[in-house]
Amino acid sequence: MLISQPTPVAFHQPVLLLEVLEALTIHSNGIYVDCTFGRGGHSQAILNRLGNQGQVLAFDQDPEAMLAAQTLSKVDNRFTGIHTSFTQLKQPIVARNWLGQVNGILLDLGVSSPQLDNPTRGFSFMHDGPLDMRMDPGRGDSIGVWLSQATTQQVAHVLKEYGEERYAWRIAKAIITARQKTTLTSTLQLANIIAAAHPHWEKGKHPATRSFQALRIFINRELEELQQILPQTLEVLAPQGRLVVISFHSLEDRIVKRFIRNQAKGDTFPINIPLTVTALRPQLRMIGKPIFPSTEEIMANPRARSAVLRVAEKR
Repeated sequence: MLISQPTPVAFHQPVLLLEVLEALTIHSNGIYVDCTFGRGGHSQAILNRLGNQGQVLAFDQDPEAMLAAQTLSKVDNRFTGIHTSFTQLKQPIVARNWLGQVNGILLDLGVSSPQLDNPTRGFSFMHDGPLDMRMDPGRGDSIGVWLSQATTQQVAHVLKEYGEERYAWRIAKAIITARQKTTLTSTLQLANIIAAAHPHWEKGKHPATRSFQALRIFINRELEELQQILPQTLEVLAPQGRLVVISFHSLEDRIVKRFIRNQAKGDTFPINIPLTVTALRPQLRMIGKPIFPSTEEIMANPRARSAVLRVAEKR
């Protein structure tokens, strides 16, 4: 019998929800891992399709997200939340004797809407707040601390590498010049510096968009952490278990696409050596084409417009 639990936390509509549930091919008594709990929209929807023996394990390094996870765990003993980065995926799986038995893993990458909407977290260039941008405010330096020490070359590299910002050098020089005159302490202060330095404003796009994205990705090591977790999923998933990943920009999607493609191809050998697929030992099977939000979803939630979902299955 399927169990539908009431949502115990403030509801947040996650991106591509129905598509994620379909991609996970949920089994009533399966084991599922939500690596990016957020406010629990995906986790709750998975729980609603599970039976009494089903389990959901969720990770999030954001302490505010973990408050919501703790609330959910109190009303549903099929759910457990862990306050840590998803790079620690394998350890709690091993501790539960679930290695090679997990039926589905979900990664919903990037910053969440609650994080963007809370000015005190420092992610938004639309609302004034401290220059923080850390997913876990208790770990590492804030972006404000880093910007107070970085060189022009370092800032320009981050803006170019992680934001694909065409005017990275010009913006970096403006930031360093402003820093020499006054301490950089707020998001609007930084956004205004970037806007003044940016020579070409794209229609419908704030000129600080790429720079803020770059700084957030850098300070949270988002691409490095993605590269750390993907190989772990191969050990954690059961045969026919699904890996489902939602990306929001080309850098992370490129990493996911390349990983799935390489693992679906298998071991690399010289092209003149005749080998069967079995001999190549592929570990994943690509499932379908990339999935994008519908026009209706984008109209209801404009932040979904850049989302892309990729699905792979463990062989």
